[in-house]
Amino acid sequence: MKKYVFLLVGIMLWAFTANAQKEKYMVLEFVKVESDQLFDYIEFKDLMEKVYRQALNDGQITGWDFWALQSGASHSDFQYIMITYYDDPVKMMDGLDETKMIEYTKIAYPHLNDAQVVKLFENSLSMREMPMRLYMKEIVSTEDDFHMRPGVLASFDLMKAKEGNFAAYEKAEEEVFKPIHQKRIEQGLMGHWGLLRTALPLGSEAKSTHLTLNMYKDYMQFFNAQAYEDMDQTEADRRAVNEGLNSREQKWVYLATLENVVR
Repeated sequence: MKKYVFLLVGIMLWAFTANAQKEKYMVLEFVKVESDQLFDYIEFKDLMEKVYRQALNDGQITGWDFWALQSGASHSDFQYIMITYYDDPVKMMDGLDETKMIEYTKIAYPHLNDAQVVKLFENSLSMREMPMRLYMKEIVSTEDDFHMRPGVLASFDLMKAKEGNFAAYEKAEEEVFKPIHQKRIEQGLMGHWGLLRTALPLGSEAKSTHLTLNMYKDYMQFFNAQAYEDMDQTEADRRAVNEGLNSREQKWVYLATLENVVR
């Protein structure tokens, strides 16, 4: 009998661990670079890829993306979006401190001495500003095997759930919009979709509460998806979609192309 109890407990612990491992937390950093430093910043993002790869190898993060903005905001606001992925909210909030970043830079550039590494790191920080940073948790996503690689296209849709409609909005995304995106993925019109919720407490004046990520393998798939019309949609389906749309405000849509990726 004890053997079965231990087996049951073991299965429950395994299931809990497996479920915890599926949780995905993200820090989205919107990066602004002055026009006279854009060429230098191209070298910086390649440096960051090497540094974040060391952080991945060290188990501090689960991934990192570097996106170039195509549309959605004035380039005087920002031109890039960096996403760092975590499997733990505490790790996300702690982030990677400067000491760790310098340590990873040393590993990535073993031919440089300590003074050169510090100078390289400080120069990289001096050429950028971060006008906006979002701490998010993924709460629902499509089932797919989408492969993240340079050239992938994504739209970052910032949403704000209307006052009193927070739960209704999330329910609409999961029960109405997720199946729509899942169908598009199965038809080859999309790569991945996910809904993110802010991981920090917000007041009523917050500019956004959620973000949806819509990913496409290239522009061809993106434009085919825009032209697609679901002829099988019923009147009840349309009402459900409209109710979902009315539960939130779409604050802004940013279209971006993936340039660097660490997985």
